[in-house]
Amino acid sequence: MERVSVLCLFLLLCFLSGAELQHKEIIEQDEPESVNVPKQTQPFHSDLDAVLREMKTALAEHRVKIDMLQTLNQEQATKLRVLELKASEVDTLKIQQQAGQVAFSASLLASGSGNVGPFNTHKTLVFKYIFSNIGNAYNPSTEFFTAPVRGAYHFEFHAGAIGHPSRGSVAALVKNGRHICNAYEHQSNGFGTSANGATLLLEARDVVSLHLWQGTIIHDSQNHHSTFTGFLLFPL
Repeated sequence: MERVSVLCLFLLLCFLSGAELQHKEIIEQDEPESVNVPKQTQPFHSDLDAVLREMKTALAEHRVKIDMLQTLNQEQATKLRVLELKASEVDTLKIQQQAGQVAFSASLLASGSGNVGPFNTHKTLVFKYIFSNIGNAYNPSTEFFTAPVRGAYHFEFHAGAIGHPSRGSVAALVKNGRHICNAYEHQSNGFGTSANGATLLLEARDVVSLHLWQGTIIHDSQNHHSTFTGFLLFPL
């Protein structure tokens, strides 16, 4: 009887051990493979999120820097435009200053004394003795004063008249071939002078000259009685 009890106890222990082992194998076989996946992939996802966050932060910083650079470029472009405008204004002022330096004065004869005229038609007078010719607007070779810029110009002229029984002295101011005004003097003997002047609005390249009226005479000497003067008052 005692042997039977021991044998039963042994068989019971064997049965329990086998059942435990079988249960363990069943659990391992039935456990889904995906259970271990998160444990393996979780570090990878964490690293990826960290990298993405760093990239987003760096991108935001780059965007801020780009915005700052764009603002700086706009400011520099504005400053450059201001400097260009100032340079243009300086150039314009220089041009105006140079253009404003226009003045001439001349006498009829280069030397000695004598009469010019009379002629059968109006004759352009050539003033050969140059007192000053700032800007070289008066050309004694072409007989004309040529306006370098648009502006207001003032002209004055004096005509010497030697006494003559029938011939007077008439000098005429002419703009682009159009008569403006005269200076007239006539006496039978002795010597006299006449004068006149005008302020004219001239366009660039307009020409002004002084003409001797047909049939009249004009006198000049080393004392420079007959003169032609002009200058730019201001450009427009």
